[in-house]
Amino acid sequence: MKRFANRQEAGRALAARLADRSWHDPLVLGLPRGGVPVAKEVAEHLHAELDVVVARKIGAPGHPEYGVGAVTADSEPIYDRAVLRALNLTEEQLGGICDEERAEARRRTALYRGTKPLVIRDRDVIVVDDGLATGVTAKAALGWIAHHRPRSTTLAVPVAAGESLRSFTTRTVAVLVPRHFRAVSSWYENFDQTTDDEVLRALSKWDTTGNGE
Repeated sequence: MKRFANRQEAGRALAARLADRSWHDPLVLGLPRGGVPVAKEVAEHLHAELDVVVARKIGAPGHPEYGVGAVTADSEPIYDRAVLRALNLTEEQLGGICDEERAEARRRTALYRGTKPLVIRDRDVIVVDDGLATGVTAKAALGWIAHHRPRSTTLAVPVAAGESLRSFTTRTVAVLVPRHFRAVSSWYENFDQTTDDEVLRALSKWDTTGNGE
């Protein structure tokens, strides 16, 4: 399979997959940080509003890159029960890490959105990330969105691990579902870390009608 040059190209490819549907008052929510450049391309092509939903991975003790759960700024955490059992971990043991990640989710939400309200009710919401590995962070974000009663919810990513993609009950769209997934970064030629400044620039150039300035 061909790799994406960068997140912008991936976003355009994803937008093409989403363009054949009629969307009602669409809202595109990028998962910061890496999902925002992808989401910006999608929002631009669908003439949708762009914003963010912040969910933070809860990493295994001593291995923060290995996600065993996820949490948003104001929701209960979710965990991969099978992973917890395999690592002989309990939710109580992860309480400190969960609190740290919830605090970081609150910080980022305040940084990216400030006091701007996020209206979800009765809208078609498209949650976008730059890729789907375990999927636990996306599930936390989708759970938070569900409480705000959207008209519909779609998870859209340029590349996904097939097993993770099949674990979702919401509608999913993926451009690439490689047989041998490895890692999200493997499917990009340029996968530099997205900064807070890049997220803020993307959001600041977007007005409430979803049109970039």
